[in-house]
Amino acid sequence: MYAIVEIAGHQFKVEKDQKVFVNRLAAEEGKTMSFDNVLLIADGDNVTLGAPAIGGAQVSAKILKHLQGDKVIVFKKKRRKGYRVKNGHRQALTEIIIESIVASGAKPAKKAAPKKETKKAEPKVEAKAAAPKAEPKAKVAAAKPAAKKATGKADDLKKVEGIGPKIASVLAEAGISTFAELAKTEASKISEIIAGVRGNHVTDTWPAQAQMAADGKWDELKKWQDELDGGKA
Repeated sequence: MYAIVEIAGHQFKVEKDQKVFVNRLAAEEGKTMSFDNVLLIADGDNVTLGAPAIGGAQVSAKILKHLQGDKVIVFKKKRRKGYRVKNGHRQALTEIIIESIVASGAKPAKKAAPKKETKKAEPKVEAKAAAPKAEPKAKVAAAKPAAKKATGKADDLKKVEGIGPKIASVLAEAGISTFAELAKTEASKISEIIAGVRGNHVTDTWPAQAQMAADGKWDELKKWQDELDGGKA
């Protein structure tokens, strides 16, 4: 009769009275230990397989002694790197002897019950009377009157022959945004305002065109503009 059992992370095929070297076990010499992770038991032609372990099966073993295994040389090297490391290692082992193999009916080893965490009593905090909410302070300063928006609407100065988007923007920055304002501005003053705009701009007719646009004489303005060339008469 033999069994395949997992001991200290490794699987072993064991029989009764067999000595086995396993990884170091946390128990004193002379103690008896039981291993219930039995994967297979064979008794002649009768073979029992676990899924993965066999319920109720158990292997008992007695610890004979603790020892160290043979020295193993661990040598590491990296090509063309000048890296070489040589170490020795001796595995910590435990020698055990198998005392019995139980196919069923074994009582599972009792596991230590996890300690219950005791909650510390929280200190009682006396509920403080809720302080009355402070009433919103009366507004001392009266609300400032909203700034009056300019009622005047800017005109499309590009309707004047010779004025393009760039010149219209420059005139607006200078405070001339309506036909009436342009009509009141002398041609020489307009030339000074748009002096930074590239091109040869003739402003002689711009105030007169703006006046006609301000008066709503669009038909007359259109007829006159057909005769102008870039604002030139």
